[in-house]
Amino acid sequence: MKFHLNNETKIGILAVVAIALLILGFNFLKGRDLFDKSRKLYAVFHSVEGLTTSNPVTINGLQVGTVYKMMEKNPNLDSIIVTINFTKEINIPVNSLAFIEKDLLGTASLNIALGDSKQLTSNGDYLNTNIKLGLMDEVKSSLNPALNSVNGTLKSLDSVIKVVGSLFDPATKFNIQKIVSNLTASSASLQGLLNAQTGALGKTLGNMNNVTGNLAAQNGTINKTLSNLDTATSKFARLNLDETLASLNKAVAGLNAAVAKVNSPEGSVGLLLNDKKLYQNLENTSRSLNILLDDLRVNPKRYVSISIFGKKEKGNYLTTPLDSLKAKK
Repeated sequence: MKFHLNNETKIGILAVVAIALLILGFNFLKGRDLFDKSRKLYAVFHSVEGLTTSNPVTINGLQVGTVYKMMEKNPNLDSIIVTINFTKEINIPVNSLAFIEKDLLGTASLNIALGDSKQLTSNGDYLNTNIKLGLMDEVKSSLNPALNSVNGTLKSLDSVIKVVGSLFDPATKFNIQKIVSNLTASSASLQGLLNAQTGALGKTLGNMNNVTGNLAAQNGTINKTLSNLDTATSKFARLNLDETLASLNKAVAGLNAAVAKVNSPEGSVGLLLNDKKLYQNLENTSRSLNILLDDLRVNPKRYVSISIFGKKEKGNYLTTPLDSLKAKK
């Protein structure tokens, strides 16, 4: 059995499917998933300025989910409930903190700082919240009191100038104007000196910052050097300097006595070093020994007979070393 659908029914079915796909696509672009059964946590804030749905939710810089929905807690709109849809299985302690942080352009993001509790959150729990000021908010909060103080000072100064202007004559007023002009010029000069790029004082302060930065970077090396110096001084303090110096003096005294004995003509070494006659005798003995050895080498038959019928040679004995004879030739 076959069913035949007319064109109107086909168009209706197609329209329903298109509308369903449109709703699903819209919710997907908004960060919602109708079929998603992931865990959801809630956070209540007094203000969610800059935060929108589908914004990422991060922990330690890693995206773990998205902002699923935001709705008012009551008609007074004194607090807003933010639904967080987690896309990762993350263990979140119950004392974790959710906070909204703004960047320099004012765009808000939702971050979670994990706590240290051993008890973990369950699906549908509420997180503790806080709002962290962005850079521009901190600058504004710092500048507003200063600007209010400056405005009050300017008003007071304006009142004082009006009173002074009513009391002094035109010449005095001119002098006051000149003083104020000089003060303005001085402040401009001081501003020029404080300029970090061109001012001498600003450059000096910049150099001082560099020096202190280098000292801070070398802090470990300096501490190690001081520790080594302390160890060396401790070892030096433990040395027995008196005993060492006494031993050194004793050794020097012994060396002096030995040198004195060497220089004395009474000892053998002293006689050898100081007696010229002994030196000359030694030199003559050495010369005679050289002559004898040379003659033995030149005329061996004179001292040793190697023939039965031969006889020793006599006469023509050497009287000077051969080296001397060669030198004369």
